[in-house]
Amino acid sequence: MAVAPGVAQADSSSSSNWSGYVAHRGGVSFRRVSAGWTQPSVSCTPGLPTYSAVWVGLGGFSETSPALEQIGTEVDCNATGQTVSSAWYELVPSPTKSIRLTVAPGDAMHASVQVVGDGVTLALADDTRHTSFTKAVKAATVDISSADWILEAPSECISSYECRALPLADFGSVHFSGARAMTKSGRRGSVSSGLWGTTKITLATVLGGRRYVDFAPIGGATPMALIDGGSAFAVDYLQPAVNPVLFGRESAASAAPAKGTVAPGGLRRPHP
Repeated sequence: MAVAPGVAQADSSSSSNWSGYVAHRGGVSFRRVSAGWTQPSVSCTPGLPTYSAVWVGLGGFSETSPALEQIGTEVDCNATGQTVSSAWYELVPSPTKSIRLTVAPGDAMHASVQVVGDGVTLALADDTRHTSFTKAVKAATVDISSADWILEAPSECISSYECRALPLADFGSVHFSGARAMTKSGRRGSVSSGLWGTTKITLATVLGGRRYVDFAPIGGATPMALIDGGSAFAVDYLQPAVNPVLFGRESAASAAPAKGTVAPGGLRRPHP
């Protein structure tokens, strides 16, 4: 599908754990972000645990960001080569919270995050199963300086301030649709709206670029061009530069995090 006329070109950046698009501009604060996606399938190899998360959120993009409000799904490969699909939300710097919602590859999902004052409303719907989750919470700290549509390599956090990106699952391609945001003043637009600037983020397999967490993951991901008036795009998996099977056999123990330490959003501690 051709890029819709009038869609603005995005700036480009790289990250050790994010891939997708972020809307932001100095002086612009966001109230709401939303999008739909199809829960991806993953290609698994026994003995090689790998991880991937899809989410929408507000905040977290700035290197000085104190918070991030996000909700999404995760699809991983466990040590026996089986697919594990789940749902979660997170208010960084607080830990990830699991959502009791059955989600399977191929399910049509829709998510939104809204922040008004210190109140955060997170919603996730599985349109295929006709099930949904909504949570309204008070947050000690919020960040509404960006709107995010992201495929992520989840992190293993050994403390509140030290995380590392885990090996990225081969998710093939994930497609975002209906990706929109609303400013604090009530103005609405797609990812590429002229109301804000847009940054296109590639998840790189090498050290460097914008590093939100320690270590680069095995595997990478790149966002495709915005389509449908800037409201839709795909993120494609990139094969790793090193052999993931060898990595898994030699480092499976370190790649598989201890129970309860995986953070789909993680803590984005900036690095030089």
